[in-house]
Amino acid sequence: MDTMRDRFIAITSQLLAEEPRLAVVLADISADGFAPARRAHPDRVINVGIREQLLIGAGAGMALTGMRPIVHTFASFLVERPFEQVKLDFGHQGVGGILVSAGGSYDWPAGGFTHMAPGDVALLDTLEGWTVHVPGHPDEAEALLREAVDGDDRVYVRLSLQANRQARPVGRSASSTGSTGATGFSVVREGRGATVVAVGPMLDNVLAATEGLDVNVLYATTVRPFDGAGLRRAVGAGPGADVVIVEPYLAGTSTAAANEALMELPHRVLGLGVGRAELRRYGQMEEHLAAHGLDARGLRERITGFLPA
Repeated sequence: MDTMRDRFIAITSQLLAEEPRLAVVLADISADGFAPARRAHPDRVINVGIREQLLIGAGAGMALTGMRPIVHTFASFLVERPFEQVKLDFGHQGVGGILVSAGGSYDWPAGGFTHMAPGDVALLDTLEGWTVHVPGHPDEAEALLREAVDGDDRVYVRLSLQANRQARPVGRSASSTGSTGATGFSVVREGRGATVVAVGPMLDNVLAATEGLDVNVLYATTVRPFDGAGLRRAVGAGPGADVVIVEPYLAGTSTAAANEALMELPHRVLGLGVGRAELRRYGQMEEHLAAHGLDARGLRERITGFLPA
């Protein structure tokens, strides 16, 4: 299976030939992959070098002229380092664009903490009007990217090396297959107990962790806007609700949104994800998953410890 980043490069290169207003702005990352597209469209594939503030500013400037920019680099250099430009150049100026990250929370541990961005979604949560997609498979990344290119709004697509074995319908394609809406959560497993929301590449581990448990499992690839209506439907009309949200970034990022969705119902929410403590040994991605309790074994222990006896 190709990676989400490989698929992003291939599909975006194809879309450049089909969409005359589409442009790609790079900061060295993935420049080799886009080399053929840059030769074919030298005026619409721009590499600004390792200048992340300029990366965002150039993309927003293109948007001001009516173009649809895709701005790409590692998540830590796309959201965290040039955050002021994301806030002002896109948000304050009221223009749209697509930020596509790579690297996730710990995809390349050898790069150290400078190349990790577990707080990216939480940081974007401080801004207005961003749609946030967290695909769990290359096919899902492609579908969500194609939809984003068709629009004019502000979209963040978070890519990762971690992926589920099976792709699921997402975005508009999910509306006829059990989703709660075009950007809603889909029901993967039904149960009578708690509701567990698995975000993007966390789904396989969540399914393994909850095997044999009488719980609902929802799948989310679009986390902003948060599907509060879908969550309320999943928990039902009982006297209370227990909800676990498993996210591949900072633990607790979506607990406030879940609490708001369930404010009229007695409830408990457990947010699982990447911890705040920095893990200072490089290791491998799988070791970081285990260290943060996001492998199947760690999730099983934490979910069962949270559920009522």
